[in-house]
Amino acid sequence: MPVTASKFSSAGSRCCKKLVDAGSPHAVFNESISGDTSAGGLARLESILARHKPDVVVLELGANDGLRGLSPQEMKRNLTEIVNRSRHIGAEVLLLAMKIPPNYGKRYIEMFYEVYPQLAGELQLAWVPFILEDIALKPELMQADGLHPNADAQPALVEKIWPSLLPLLK
Repeated sequence: MPVTASKFSSAGSRCCKKLVDAGSPHAVFNESISGDTSAGGLARLESILARHKPDVVVLELGANDGLRGLSPQEMKRNLTEIVNRSRHIGAEVLLLAMKIPPNYGKRYIEMFYEVYPQLAGELQLAWVPFILEDIALKPELMQADGLHPNADAQPALVEKIWPSLLPLLK
């Protein structure tokens, strides 16, 4: 029974080890595409769901919407549709929230981030607030672009989401 991970990078292998250690029969399939937006994820979703038939979808999209200054309302519609389609095939969804850098302005940053807790509440989703908390401000855990975590950050990312993911796997 697969777990489809929208964004895990090398955390996928760490998560797989944690799954094995927990005695879980689940597997992780990384369907991320660098630079993907919520619209891109939605466009690819049907084939991903058909291919893997996941029990759990770990959804971490939206950061690139924010970095491109796209509408938070459109991002919310796309994420809502991803959740609804995933649930339609019987999958649980874990929503991973992202934040964007401060240079986008306070109002836009707040509108962008609020999509995640709103969705979690409206759709009764398990979610993890900003997954790069305690990572983003540590240069040794980030790639040179200052936006993406590096391989050294992966164990911390897995530990951050594990408490929310584990109940969905049972």
